[in-house]
This record gives sequence, C-alpha cells and structure tokens, in this order.
Amino acid sequence: MNRKALIFHGTGAHPDVVWLPWLREQLTKRGYTVEAPHYPALNVEPIATFLPKVLAAHTFDEDTVLIGHSGGAALLLAVLQHIDTPVSQAVLVAGYCTKPNTDDEPVLQDDYDWAAISAHVRDLYFINSRNDPYGCDDRQGRAMFERAGGTQIVRDDGHFGDENQPYPTFDLVDRLID
Repeated sequence: MNRKALIFHGTGAHPDVVWLPWLREQLTKRGYTVEAPHYPALNVEPIATFLPKVLAAHTFDEDTVLIGHSGGAALLLAVLQHIDTPVSQAVLVAGYCTKPNTDDEPVLQDDYDWAAISAHVRDLYFINSRNDPYGCDDRQGRAMFERAGGTQIVRDDGHFGDENQPYPTFDLVDRLID
C-alpha cells in the first residue's frame, strides 16, 4: 500500500503555517508520501477555473488522505465532488460550505452534489469550533455533516491556528488519520 496525504492550507496562507508542517512530519514518519502544495490563488481565483488546476496537479486513489484547513477545507468539498475515485479519508478543519462572513468566497461552488461528495470518501471528518472568529464554526460543520454524513467534531479552539492563534501541533487530526 502506497499511502499518500494531501494537505491544503487556508486562504492567504501557505504550507508552512500553524500545524501543517508538524502534520507533514508526523505523517511522513508513519510512511505517508505527503504533498503540501502552495496555492496562492486559493479563494482568490473562482473555483470554476481554480479547481481544474488542482485536479490536474494531483492524483487521487483509495490510499489517499485529504486534509484541508479553512479555505483549503472548503476546496476539499469541490475536490471530493469532482474526483473519479473514492479516497480513504478527508479531514476538513474549520471548513465551510456557505459564506461564513461578509468576505468574498470564490472557493465556494454555487451548490454541491452531496451524494457525490459522500460517495468519493470512505471516512469524512468535519472539525469546527464554536468560537471560530471567521464564521467557520460548528454551524458550518453541522451543515456539511447533515448533507454528507461522516463525523462532526466540535471544539472551542478558535480557527485552529491563525496569525493571532499559534497552533503548532494538532494531535486530534493526526490520530484521525489511519
């Protein structure tokens, strides 16, 4: 088995912030091949033109784990809807499926095929916080959970890392991944 993990950073971020480098290291130690691309156009370019670039840059199969934070988690909804084969797991941290605040959200699709999303992932996790300062909160997690199923985890941990919230490790996400 050739286990692979793809980790997507959030809006305006990069792969070397908050717990993302730590998780890459943990998964590499466990035998995963880890990709953590830098996508500066994430949540800047409309999803209709951005998604094809993401899909063309990566391969997905039953041994793939997807992890996304914030805008990267929102991106995973589109990825899961449009891939051709199911992946092992997807972990959406501080994810959302509707506008969480007044900011533009070009990463969001107008609507989602929730059955396709569910069909393309064996284990789906939504981790959201009741006190997320950007609105990527437990209500967003509940909305995704109610439409796609999976497992919803609710915490009181802000945005799970931000410029004002150091979050160098994230043991929960590491424990969820096979």
